[in-house]
Amino acid sequence: MSNQQDLQHFDPLKHEGPFPSPCIGICHMDSKSGLCKGCHRTIEEIMDWSVASESKKFAIWQEIKRRRSST
Repeated sequence: MSNQQDLQHFDPLKHEGPFPSPCIGICHMDSKSGLCKGCHRTIEEIMDWSVASESKKFAIWQEIKRRRSST
């Protein structure tokens, strides 16, 4: 399984340790939704990732999971 496939099915509730970046290398912002088509993050979430706390990263992963399930 590739890293891209791993991250598509990533479950933050089952993860231990530092959260991985959701980036899968498909970096293109959707003008309608304002989300990256690859990782489903906003530009603000992408820019803040490297300095975000683990609790913030958990919240972002939860939001990504919600966004993926609604598309």
